[in-house]
Amino acid sequence: MASPTSNDSPADVLVVFGITGDLAKVMTFHSLYRLEQRGLLGCPIVGVAVDDWTIDQLVQRARDSIVGTGEQLDEAVFERFAERLSYVQGDFGDAAAYERVAAAISGAESPVFYLEIPPFLFGRVVQGLAEAGLTTNARIVVEKPFGHDGESARALAAELHQYIDESQLLRIDHYLGKMGLDEILYLRFANRIFEPIWNRDHIECVEITMAEDFGVEDRGHFYDPVGALRDVVVNHLMQVVAATAMEPPSRGDLATIKDSQVALFRAVLEADPSHYVRGQYEGYLGIDGVAADSTTETYAALRLEIENWRWSGVPFFIRTGKRLPTTQTEVRVVFKHPPRLGFGIASSEPNQIVVKLDPSTGIRAILAAHRADAPGASRIELDMEFAGEGGEGATPYEVLLHAAMVGDATRFTRQDGIEEQWRIMQPLLDAPPPVHAYAPGSWGPEAADKLVAGFGRLGAP
Repeated sequence: MASPTSNDSPADVLVVFGITGDLAKVMTFHSLYRLEQRGLLGCPIVGVAVDDWTIDQLVQRARDSIVGTGEQLDEAVFERFAERLSYVQGDFGDAAAYERVAAAISGAESPVFYLEIPPFLFGRVVQGLAEAGLTTNARIVVEKPFGHDGESARALAAELHQYIDESQLLRIDHYLGKMGLDEILYLRFANRIFEPIWNRDHIECVEITMAEDFGVEDRGHFYDPVGALRDVVVNHLMQVVAATAMEPPSRGDLATIKDSQVALFRAVLEADPSHYVRGQYEGYLGIDGVAADSTTETYAALRLEIENWRWSGVPFFIRTGKRLPTTQTEVRVVFKHPPRLGFGIASSEPNQIVVKLDPSTGIRAILAAHRADAPGASRIELDMEFAGEGGEGATPYEVLLHAAMVGDATRFTRQDGIEEQWRIMQPLLDAPPPVHAYAPGSWGPEAADKLVAGFGRLGAP
């Protein structure tokens, strides 16, 4: 077998395995259509799936999927998009399917293969592509989860590395496509006023919240074997930790940026199960696909410690949960109180900087000032939505699919970073505390308040 090689040339074909599935229906077609709309889609798209579909059926699924998102369809744009589509039917376990893919993309020199399929099929598909001679100069995009613990993550990587190099493998974590994560880095490194105070001398704690007001009613079969920690903490929210806490990269190249992220992960101590609270909302056990005696957490709150010069002694509190009062993801940097001075100017609430990541993106500063309607120092908020300043940004999957097609790997996670994230969380998987019931619409179990003892209370975003 010829050795696969890394290739950062723009894609001359995008091949989507699993194009008839749910992810394509709710995300992929819409994202590719929007790229077409913005003039950023420059190659044919070949769908591959086991379903015996005609091209007309695929085009209709694309139309229905895009309209189903609420997008106002531009017929001229959709016609251009539909002309890019073609379809290959085949069983992923059948070598003949890969021969048909090879025929469909004959002449392509920089193919990108997007595997929006279950992880247990990754190895088989990559093997089939390699045996058909399709992995040289190719990029392979895979969806999370990247294992269910440290051991399985290493095993999955070893399986894939039999056929492709690590540099060819692009692991999608949609949080790396969010505008807000970029904004954390710009906020920190493009503004001189923040760097002197972005450390243990001035910051009391950091709170990272991913709250969702919906449950898992239509995803019980998927969610119950996974739970909140594996679903979003070990991947999505650890990426937020990295952006918030990493040292400034000395250069802008891919390796240096990834090295800075991984260096931060290596400085995070293994999570302590005694600083971990699990919750399960009332009614979860009645959901189709959920085991009657399930102890899967739908809420997770934990405390992390970073053992380096910048962050020693500053706790990072992470919280996520289903059926909470609102849907909001944010990073809240809480500063230490200023000294109390004899002439009476003091505030009861610390300064805070909040970076909003989802569903809208923006920055809010919480300060103390003298307001005309109150004596002494009172809270004021300086709040800005990014959409109001720079217009609507691209959706995460638009960003990531475009990055994969143009060969920009900075938006994707690297294997050593994944292994470090599992190392941090492994003690919580090995010795999980019991789950606490909480009422839908609440902020989770009361036990979570003990995590932040001495640092305030985990309140509403």
